[in-house]
Amino acid sequence: MENLVAIVGRPNVGKSTLFNRLTKTRHAIVSDEAGTTRDRQYGKVEWCGKEFSIVDTGGWVINTDDIFEEEIRKQVMIAAEECDVILFLVDVTNGATDWDNAVASILRRSGKPVIVVANKTDNNELRYNAAEFYSFGLGEPFCISSVTGSGTGDLLDEVVKQFKEDKDEVEEEQIPRFAVVGRPNVGKSSLINAFIGEDRHIVTNIAGTTRDSIYTRYTKFGFDFYLVDTAGIRKKNKVNEDIEYYSVMRSIRAIENCDVCILLLDSQRGIEAQDMNIFQLIQRNFKSLVVFINKWDLVENKTNEIIKTFESGVRGRLAPFVDFPIVFGSAVTNQHIYKVLEMAKSVYVNRKKRISTSKLNEYLLPLIEAYPPPSIKGKYIKIKYCMQAPDTQIPTFIFYANLPQYVKEAYYRFLENKIRAQWDFCGTPMHVFIRQK
Repeated sequence: MENLVAIVGRPNVGKSTLFNRLTKTRHAIVSDEAGTTRDRQYGKVEWCGKEFSIVDTGGWVINTDDIFEEEIRKQVMIAAEECDVILFLVDVTNGATDWDNAVASILRRSGKPVIVVANKTDNNELRYNAAEFYSFGLGEPFCISSVTGSGTGDLLDEVVKQFKEDKDEVEEEQIPRFAVVGRPNVGKSSLINAFIGEDRHIVTNIAGTTRDSIYTRYTKFGFDFYLVDTAGIRKKNKVNEDIEYYSVMRSIRAIENCDVCILLLDSQRGIEAQDMNIFQLIQRNFKSLVVFINKWDLVENKTNEIIKTFESGVRGRLAPFVDFPIVFGSAVTNQHIYKVLEMAKSVYVNRKKRISTSKLNEYLLPLIEAYPPPSIKGKYIKIKYCMQAPDTQIPTFIFYANLPQYVKEAYYRFLENKIRAQWDFCGTPMHVFIRQK
């Protein structure tokens, strides 16, 4: 199970800059204006051979002090509940403000590992100002500069040290793990309850990890898999908290701990921004996908034409990855819910599928000869051989060529499409690499 780290702090302390620095991307927009980060950014960080997920909380807009304090409390409490390590970012040029002290008091009570990060320490003189942050009672502050990157190596060393080793590794068992994911109020709880049904003795709860996705063993109707349950875990007194942020945090956990994601969409509302956020999480983690269009019982005039239009609309929004099954049904009336499980099982089989080297070459080499990669500057690219890499997370195909550096992205897609046309890899992502012969 992957660890999750959250960056918390008031606006303009440099959370997005630090996020970009650690993930080596420019996904988060950086600006001097407070409240720039509205959408939660999610990324991967690799350090000393360990990979972990990081979330830039963001999304705070200041109108009045009262509103801000309420927002900051929500964000920090959710981060404290969901994450393994919290990076509490403060600005060394401003010192400890009242808002910083309010956040520190919440973090002290959380019982989670908290690392105080004194940002904007661009010179040695400013390092002396960081001593003020000992007053938070959260240990020694780490002096860094998000802009230049100084001090971030020591910070990452400390982050990695804080991770606890997992003792209960469900992942070791060769049993599929299916996660039901989607934005709030799309019917995740209803679908999970419909799967489990009344025969509770068939379902065995096994020890998961604290605060984490709950694994439920499902052995009905010839199925045997773990259901990674993320729906309906919230206490009722907490539903007023930032639902959009919370659903992303929960989805990160569920998606990272599964093989196949069952993404629920609402037939009444179509695909919204939050659905796209969750789909992007699925893609970034290279998970297989089944799309379930829920609440189909509420749709009038269910003609084949409407189904085809809806289906093409969904595939259009989720392009370029379009090779996944779509099931229309209802968790309330149990319409097609077992078809979802059959599809998830089929997609999992595709994920583990192996194609022999001889069959690959027999089918693909004549195609490549007929449609070779376009020549560049008079240089002809020749692909001589291909194979499927063993023991990979998703199907991975390697082609050996004389000049792999000249092969364009479009030709990679051509090869992937030809593989998918010949063998059923529906629902699962795929890697295609071209290496030096």
